[in-house]
Amino acid sequence: MAVSLVSLDDIRRARDVIAGRVHRTPLFSSTLLGRRTDTRLFLKAENLQKTGSFKPRGVLNKLRHLTPDEKRRGLVTISAGNHAQALAYAAAAEGLAAVVVMPEGASETKAAASRAYSAEVIIHGTVYQAFDKVHELQESRGLTLVHPYDDPLIIAGHGTAGLEIVEDLPEVDLVIVPVGGGGLISGVAAAVKQSRPSARVVGVEPQGAPTVTEALRAGQPVRIERIATIADGLAPPITGEYPLAHVRAFVDEIVLVSEDELADGVQAMLQYAKLLAEPAGAAGLAALLAGRVTAPAGARVAVVVSGGNIDLPRLRQVL
Repeated sequence: MAVSLVSLDDIRRARDVIAGRVHRTPLFSSTLLGRRTDTRLFLKAENLQKTGSFKPRGVLNKLRHLTPDEKRRGLVTISAGNHAQALAYAAAAEGLAAVVVMPEGASETKAAASRAYSAEVIIHGTVYQAFDKVHELQESRGLTLVHPYDDPLIIAGHGTAGLEIVEDLPEVDLVIVPVGGGGLISGVAAAVKQSRPSARVVGVEPQGAPTVTEALRAGQPVRIERIATIADGLAPPITGEYPLAHVRAFVDEIVLVSEDELADGVQAMLQYAKLLAEPAGAAGLAALLAGRVTAPAGARVAVVVSGGNIDLPRLRQVL
């Protein structure tokens, strides 16, 4: 299918939609981490965003474009947790009913936060079975799907983080972004490449969940049959047509990191930058520290810290 790419104007319009409803998160410099990587390093702290991740950016933009009937029927989504919280938060703010389906083993902290925003949380099977459950609920209840990543309005909303990076660091040389389903990197890369074409954009996936890597290799989204990673925010079983098209158009490279490298990223983020990131949120820094991503000496590098919603047992595991 032909997929239209999100434009810079689409992202600017999304920024107007979500203005005042999300934080303009800081872009912190990190001298010590910069010395370790021989770069001028900056951290885009989306772990300090409302609900603890970048996700409300896209969700709020999506909800703005739903019809009154689509809103009235109620909303449904699937998520390992961060998108669930964002939808629950945004739906509560607008007085809408929301159902979030989470696979068994999903973060209880993220599930509890979604319930606290008054969403109905359904824990169901594997991640593959959870996707099937969402489609069943769409049909049986007439709910409106708010997809976690395969939607141009979601992508445009997430792209607002990329706009902020370029505005705060106009001469950025490299932007490193965690990759799950691909919605975040699609939006950030679209914003960066259409604002500063000379900047490189690199995505980071776990070795145990190479969703976009496999799609690029196959030339189409493919279902990953076995997912094993501590980065639950980067573990969807398949990417979408929209993210794949944006990655092809705007992303220079996708790299893979190991589980040990993800844990090292969490530790380094906490020790040197005093930021608490979940493994997904630390993936960009992990790739840079491990040499999976290289940059010229002194390059201006922005790393997106996509989320900070980590359970205490998982935090103990990685520290």
